[in-house]
Amino acid sequence: MDTLPQERNRDFISSLKWPGLFILFLWVLHIVQWLLSTKWAFLGVYPRKFFGLPGILTSPLIHGDFSHLFNNSVPFLVLGTMTLYFYRRVAVRSFVLIYILTGLVVWVVARERFHIGLSGVVFGLLGFVLGSGIFRRNLKAIVLSLVVLFFYSGMLAGLFPTEEGISWESHLGGFIVGLFAAFYYKEEIEADEIRESPWEEEIEDSERPYFLPRDIFDKTKAERQREAEERGGDWFQTNTWD
Repeated sequence: MDTLPQERNRDFISSLKWPGLFILFLWVLHIVQWLLSTKWAFLGVYPRKFFGLPGILTSPLIHGDFSHLFNNSVPFLVLGTMTLYFYRRVAVRSFVLIYILTGLVVWVVARERFHIGLSGVVFGLLGFVLGSGIFRRNLKAIVLSLVVLFFYSGMLAGLFPTEEGISWESHLGGFIVGLFAAFYYKEEIEADEIRESPWEEEIEDSERPYFLPRDIFDKTKAERQREAEERGGDWFQTNTWD
């Protein structure tokens, strides 16, 4: 029985499970916030203030309303699953790098207000997948980046201050960090990205023994006999023909 499809199914389910559980956790948090009729925006990043530093860890967990959470949940589930499935060697490290550095960038350069939501991480994953197509330059990475660009090109407008109340700094910071992660891990190639050299077989063939010398038709019979005599053998006298 061919186990490859089964392995791929298991890999896909595993890749889908972890982003799914993370999104489920976010929804539980938001439902609790809603049931308590409270606002947890104080857990966001507040730039350049000491009390805003913990928000680097907590801000992606907090959302203003259900619409805000839903708009972040779907692309995170898609991009997170894609990253885990196709870039298994670096997916977790890339996610941690994007999660932490995006919050840090917001704390350093953003406007002085509380910044909340998972959108910075989402843009980070978007930048990672697109950047992998640029920096890895193999067919798989390029195709994935083109697919993501086709379906999520509209998100790129969020990199600029086009709408009041939107933390475009989180979007831009996450996207840049995602590109950085793609560049930083570009040498850690997945098993299905390893390209075999088209010359390997030719090199191996050149090292194989041949029944006849490869230059046998480039020399005259007299030249071959003379070389055989110089080597002290009579191989050519019994194994050549005109």
